[in-house]
Amino acid sequence: MSTQAIEFHVVADSTGDTAARVARATAAQFPDIDTHIVRHPRITTESTLRSVMARIAEDGAPVVVYSTIVDASLHELVKELAQQLRLEHVDLLGPALGAVERVAHRQAEHKVRPVGIGADYFTRIAAMEYAVANDDGNPDQRLDQADVVLIGVSRSGKTPLSMYLGYLGYKTANIPLVRGIEPPQRLFSVPRWKIVGLTIDPTRLQDIRTRRVETLGGHQGKDGYADLVRIYDELDHAEEVFRKVGCPTIDTTQLALEESAGRVIELVEDRRATLSGM
Repeated sequence: MSTQAIEFHVVADSTGDTAARVARATAAQFPDIDTHIVRHPRITTESTLRSVMARIAEDGAPVVVYSTIVDASLHELVKELAQQLRLEHVDLLGPALGAVERVAHRQAEHKVRPVGIGADYFTRIAAMEYAVANDDGNPDQRLDQADVVLIGVSRSGKTPLSMYLGYLGYKTANIPLVRGIEPPQRLFSVPRWKIVGLTIDPTRLQDIRTRRVETLGGHQGKDGYADLVRIYDELDHAEEVFRKVGCPTIDTTQLALEESAGRVIELVEDRRATLSGM
């Protein structure tokens, strides 16, 4: 593992949330680099901007500066200062504004304004509330309202993936598959294209369950919850259900949450286009 470290400095005339999200997305692509995000929000004067840029340069650490400055004069100044101080700089707002100006044949106002609530805000809130209410086989689940239904054994990643898909705006329910217990009949009334099965490497699942048992003080260890033989049996049972339901599967063993979500969405959208027209 590398010990290299880079600081991402967010320079903004508002909260800096936009630049911080880009910085985090960038950092995720360099998992072996130790990254740290430093915000410099509410920069509205030339003197403040000069002071901030000077402090960044004086620190001497490897840095990248992300800026979202709307004010025209400060927007140009941050670029000039970055060049003078030999700082790696990314102007996140300038190219976006310029593209719209060229298409619209008019100039942007270059005034600091709150971004406000996006059109999908309430959709995502409703999806997250749905994911919470329809987690882990809740008997009151409304699967008819689901965009996605995840099925799999305990600790295969259903709940975090449901919540993340909810954040993305997909109403996601999840149902645990337990050996010896038939899945709820309502599952078989869900359109097949909405259902995705989650599977995981048995030894990885054993590690996850063992840590879970230890966290709970060993109280769930007596029933073989973390026993490898039982885990193989559970996964075999899950495969039987996957075939019976007729759903595709995703192996979550080596996937980050974002990758799993991307694959689920791709599967569901592709199968909807194929199966809903049958």
